Amino acid sequence: MTLISAVITIAAPPQRVFEELCDVERWPEWTPSMTRVQRLDDGPLAVGSRARVRQPKLFPAVWRVVALDTQGFTWFTENLGVQTIGRHSVEARKDGCQVTLTIRFTGLLARLMGRLYGKRCHEYLTMECEGLRKRCEERC
Repeated sequence: MTLISAVITIAAPPQRVFEELCDVERWPEWTPSMTRVQRLDDGPLAVGSRARVRQPKLFPAVWRVVALDTQGFTWFTENLGVQTIGRHSVEARKDGCQVTLTIRFTGLLARLMGRLYGKRCHEYLTMECEGLRKRCEERC
């Protein structure tokens, strides 16, 4: 297993940040780590929701939400025997919230994927944290 994460404090209400995170099709508006996110179903993000994600220098992937609660969501994709689990969580803080984004590779080739893509994944998670912070703080 390989775990990659990024954490940021955002001076915005946790609910506002959570809403922005759940609006996955708009992610390319605030982070250069996403070129396109297309929902494959209708309605609000829910367990079972799927989205096709296109990112620079990575293969397109279809992600499926496997857990959703008031503090974030977890989604999952699988390719070449490697399961990739992404968790997006928001935790209330005194002056806003703390956002933690994680990617976890599991499976037979997880360590190899971590070596090949770990640095890029960390860069993308950091871009996403910064973009989310800027988006939410400007709109509040």
